[in-house]
Amino acid sequence: MAIRKLLLPLTGTAAGEAALTTALTIARRWNAHVTALHVRVDSRDVAPLAGEGLSGAMIEEMMAATEKESNDRAHAVRSMFERFVARHDVVVQEAHPGSDRATASFAAVTGREEDIVAQQARLADLTVVPHPDSGEDVSSSDALHAVLFDSGRPVLISPQVTPPTIGTRVCIAWNGTAESASSVLAALPWLERAAGVAILSAEGYQRRGPGAPDLASYLALHGVHAEIITFRSVGGSVGAGLLAAAADYGCDLLSMGAYSHSRLRQLILGGVTRHVLEHATLPVMMNR
Repeated sequence: MAIRKLLLPLTGTAAGEAALTTALTIARRWNAHVTALHVRVDSRDVAPLAGEGLSGAMIEEMMAATEKESNDRAHAVRSMFERFVARHDVVVQEAHPGSDRATASFAAVTGREEDIVAQQARLADLTVVPHPDSGEDVSSSDALHAVLFDSGRPVLISPQVTPPTIGTRVCIAWNGTAESASSVLAALPWLERAAGVAILSAEGYQRRGPGAPDLASYLALHGVHAEIITFRSVGGSVGAGLLAAAADYGCDLLSMGAYSHSRLRQLILGGVTRHVLEHATLPVMMNR
């Protein structure tokens, strides 16, 4: 299976160009199409505030301000996209079968970002989102979690600085869970093309389920030779140990399952998913 369509939700400009660079790097590797999607805020969403004691005039003023801000943001994102594709000589056209080069298009729709992104992601091979900790684009984490929890498709978190290559040395974070198994399936096209593949496992990371040797045997049936690397926690953090092992391997794509524990528990107590989201400096592809 090849990657043919990428979805790139763009909520702002702070991390947008880095995410565009990441998406373009992937698209050129696969001769894929990038759909850059900007979801505009619907000014009517402020209407429920009328029940909070605000007058009709105040609600109308808020709606007008929201509409203006939405228009300004949409214009800024569209302008950034147009400058980017012109600077990088990207062909702008709608997706079509059999393309022998990377192409891109831009779409702007109005509605709830998490709903629209999740729906659009269901018919994308991969959704690329800006890093959640990137200034004004911190809200992109809404898109990230929408794809993870409501699309059934993989999501790739773009680093703040895009590496020169993506997918030449791939690491799989393996702990035997259903989530990590889903990540392996999504990563198979990458694994079959990679120059090197490593399975990263640790005693404190493994859950009930198949171990790293079992995964290595499974991948061998697909013609993928993977070495097993056992890592240790760093400073008591499994996530830090995982990222350190990936860096030591020279990894330029990390594939992992997300939220083996509940999202609420990870947000309150921390966890591997949360640590990787906050600290990864390489592209990370996640699945649930």
